Amino acid sequence: MVDVGNKSASHRVAITRGKITMRPETLQMIQQGDHKKGDVLGIARIAGIMAAKKTADLIPLCHPIMLSHVSVDFEIEQTDAIVCSARVETTGQTGVEMEALTAVQIALLTIYDMCKAVDRGMLIGEIGLEHKSGGKSGEWNRS
Repeated sequence: MVDVGNKSASHRVAITRGKITMRPETLQMIQQGDHKKGDVLGIARIAGIMAAKKTADLIPLCHPIMLSHVSVDFEIEQTDAIVCSARVETTGQTGVEMEALTAVQIALLTIYDMCKAVDRGMLIGEIGLEHKSGGKSGEWNRS
């Protein structure tokens, strides 16, 4: 692991996003709450938050971080896609980009898992960092 012991603690934020595309009928089922497994987006939100908290257990050499805030949100895009965004915050010596990226990916995988019986052709993609702030490198935004 990289030694962050001499780094100053600062407020750090990372915002990530990703997308899952599906058949319009699948999206309609999710929106109407007709899925027999329950609230797809609610369960995916909890999965994403839990994943952010477990990132250091999943990714080798990733520092365990005490997170102060994790949010996972969904936005319907057109008639066949859901965009997931995650915001993760901490005050510490290392950033939270990996935690935010993990949250988005696991939330999207949860949607896939819950809906695969009705739509195996779903695609997950466009996952990336949108914003980070804090630390020595300061602020970064996707242009």
